[in-house]
Formats: sequence, structure tokens, C-alpha cells
Amino acid sequence: MEKHEIRKKIKSLRTMLSDAEKQAAADRVFERLEKTAAFLMAEKILMYHSLPDELTTHAFLKKWGQRKRFFLPRVNGVNLDILPYSESRLELGSFHIEEPTGDDCVDPAEIEVIVVPAVAYDRNGNRLGRGKGFYDRLLGTTKAVKIGVGYDFQLFDALPTESHDIPVDIVITESEHIIIRH
Repeated sequence: MEKHEIRKKIKSLRTMLSDAEKQAAADRVFERLEKTAAFLMAEKILMYHSLPDELTTHAFLKKWGQRKRFFLPRVNGVNLDILPYSESRLELGSFHIEEPTGDDCVDPAEIEVIVVPAVAYDRNGNRLGRGKGFYDRLLGTTKAVKIGVGYDFQLFDALPTESHDIPVDIVITESEHIIIRH
């Protein structure tokens, strides 16, 4: 299956989920995430502020916001800046995603764990994003543990990849927790 076909299939499957199914899936995935050694040991974690078609991160950010230092990405041209997360500092940014405001960008080298959204993952840690390459450019600059999260139907045995694609170290879905050895 080609990348555009996978994106179309996943989009269709996501639209069929009820709000209750979306929340239940997010609860299961983030319960798995918060039990990982990488998450438990990390202090500085880059999350994503979820779009309606992604696993929701909002409750998770609130739950752990007082115990972990969360950061969110902000689009800056073709790259992502990393800024501290604060619900009071969010405004609608590029691609209708709520992004942090301010000038206090953090060096990606300071981040210990990155929770990565994607359209799909495979069992080797490869990810298929939305096609703009923002996360691939960011992931290539850091040694942070990269954790991909998604619905069960977003996990494939194999995905088409290109030389610039950066894989994740762990993939977590509702029913699987896969540690990839690179």
C-alpha cells in the first residue's frame, strides 16, 4: 500500500470512531505510556497537543502537568520549535493546532522523551506522518526516547519508508507495547 492510500484508509477509520471510543482508546494508550520506564524516569517530555483526529492528549497533560515538565512543538517555517507547555499560553497556530506562545524555546537536546503523533506506525518503529516532515527533521536532532502512540488500526506490519524517515523507539497502541531495537 502506498503512503497516500494508508493516509486515506486511516482517515476513514478515525472518522468512524465515536467520542467515547476515542476517549477509551486514549485512556488505554496513555495508561500504557505512563508505565514505561522512559516516561517514569524522564523529567522533560515533548508531547503534542492533539487534533480532533488524533489520540487526545489533553487529559494526560492535565494529569501529569504538575509532576512532569511538558513541552509542545510550535511550527516555525519548516521546523518545530520546542516551548514549555502551559494551558494559559496556547493559541491557534499553524494547521489549526494549538501551539505555545513565547520566546523561551528549548534545545531539543534537553528533551528526554518525545511522544510522537503519526498517521501510522509499523512494527519496526517506522512512522508515516502527515507528509510535511516536521517531526522527521526534529527527531533527527535529538537522542530522546521517541515513543509513537496510536490506535490499534494505525499499526501495520510494514510501511513504505524513505531515507529521511526517522523511526521511533517504542510504539504503543490500545493493546500493544512494542520496543524496537535499532
